[in-house]
Amino acid sequence: MSDSTTRYSLADVAKCNGKNGARTWIVINDYIYDVTDYMDGHPGGPELIEEYAGKDATSGFDDFGHSSDAKKMLKDYLIGELKDDDKKINRKKKHTVTNGIKIDEINRPKRRAFLRMICGRCA
Repeated sequence: MSDSTTRYSLADVAKCNGKNGARTWIVINDYIYDVTDYMDGHPGGPELIEEYAGKDATSGFDDFGHSSDAKKMLKDYLIGELKDDDKKINRKKKHTVTNGIKIDEINRPKRRAFLRMICGRCA
């Protein structure tokens, strides 16, 4: 993205959680996507996106093994990028350690099994 890219804070993204008529934004690799109009077309159903609405969805997106076509589709929904300070904060959240276990790894196997049960692999 260029220097003229619209930059948003994590607080801005959190407001766009799809509730009470709000748009649905997600963050993947520090880029912000408005997926409101895609939710009903998602092969796994809107529930999978709703889980990450207004939040960072990088781990869920990567863990699920999306195809190269799915990754290309993201460009259609790109609206901006996280502000630099929030990129740093977001990375720290992902790497916070409690008793030697990364927080984003807690319950991951259960979540993955549940997601696979619902829709298999997204194409």
